[in-house]
Amino acid sequence: MKKLPFELDLGGKVVVVTGAGGVLCSGFAKTAAQCNAKVAVLDLNLEAAQAVADEIIADGGVAIAVKANVLETAAMEEAKAEVDAKLGSCDILINGAGGNNPKGTTTKEYLFPEDLENDAEISGIKTFFDLDPAGVSFVFNLNFLGTLIPTQVFAKDMAKKTGCSIINVSSMNAFCPLTKIPAYSGAKAAVSNFTQWLAVHFSKVGIRVNAIAPGFFATNQNKALLFNEDGSLTPRSDKIISHTPMARFGTPEDLDGALQFLLNEQASGFVNGVVIPVDGGFNAYSGV
Repeated sequence: MKKLPFELDLGGKVVVVTGAGGVLCSGFAKTAAQCNAKVAVLDLNLEAAQAVADEIIADGGVAIAVKANVLETAAMEEAKAEVDAKLGSCDILINGAGGNNPKGTTTKEYLFPEDLENDAEISGIKTFFDLDPAGVSFVFNLNFLGTLIPTQVFAKDMAKKTGCSIINVSSMNAFCPLTKIPAYSGAKAAVSNFTQWLAVHFSKVGIRVNAIAPGFFATNQNKALLFNEDGSLTPRSDKIISHTPMARFGTPEDLDGALQFLLNEQASGFVNGVVIPVDGGFNAYSGV
């Protein structure tokens, strides 16, 4: 069990976390459970969700694992019915499901004149002109609709209660798009914009809506992309670290303080429609 930055009692609250089989969102689920919330661990991969729920239970918390496809309303309705039956209706929704796809990614950072004659099948190089619209659509839907649909399903009950809130997961890409990943950057920008829109829309029914925008975090999932086999930084990682004033990658625990702040109605009860960067200063640094 990890040491949390603050004491926070969420006893009696039901917290639903989508994408909770992943590294960062499983951390969100564990943090909520340590604050005495009953946690529904939702993920498309039920085995991954169950592993997280089992860990929470082993540490004395209350959790259930639920298979959920955030892109299908019917599947989310089934997940909600299971959560309602086993834990009660949702008080706090953390929309963590999301991700990127190679079909929405270019090979190079820049387009050069010679690339205009590129044949992707022969060269293996994917330019902007070779991006698969279906792949781009998948990335956008996973991140944006994957936030909208769970909110539609769970927030209707939340609107009938008090002290409810929604926390979305945005990204540094929403502030400043990274090279190579236009689909993911655009999708996360949409999540940030939607967070603001939803905060206004839900303001009269008392649901606060905010977001956390993680910077660059070293996890088991992206270790091969960030580090060479000898442990040194890849060229792209070297750029990231040189543009991060605190000169390191984040750890999942670095998100706990921001999460607990937004979960705490007493601390953040008048905070609504904000996107909090947790990035080691990356967004603040101009590069010079």
